[in-house]
Amino acid sequence: MVQEGQTVKVQYKGTLNDGSVFDSSDENKPLSFQLGQGQVIAGFEKAVSELEVGETKTVQVAADDAYGQVRDDMIGTIPNEQFPDNIEPQEGMMLQMQTPRGAIPIKVVEVTDEGVKIDGNHPLAGEDLTFELTLVEVD
Repeated sequence: MVQEGQTVKVQYKGTLNDGSVFDSSDENKPLSFQLGQGQVIAGFEKAVSELEVGETKTVQVAADDAYGQVRDDMIGTIPNEQFPDNIEPQEGMMLQMQTPRGAIPIKVVEVTDEGVKIDGNHPLAGEDLTFELTLVEVD
């Protein structure tokens, strides 16, 4: 088994419950990260830590061990008069919002006469994920 602090290289394919692929590694360039540093989601890291080099395994990662549940406090409406004049918001548009902790990506959910409804949750929040993992190398 892999130990915390070691660098691993992993080939992976991530799918949603409907079978659609949301992410995968490039066949020629596996994902490289150091275990125990929080560089990947917790469920992914735990599954990789249980693999042997050359082993392939399919794992389910619950939303709580992935990108978390959808948080209502990350959804809100910006009144039209407070929205920047140089941006014409459209549903589905991704923007950056400055917060005291830095910039976060937000998605425009709806544009109405009253304002722009935004969602700062990760696009995969609330989703259970499936990963097919192959541990390629450990340094």
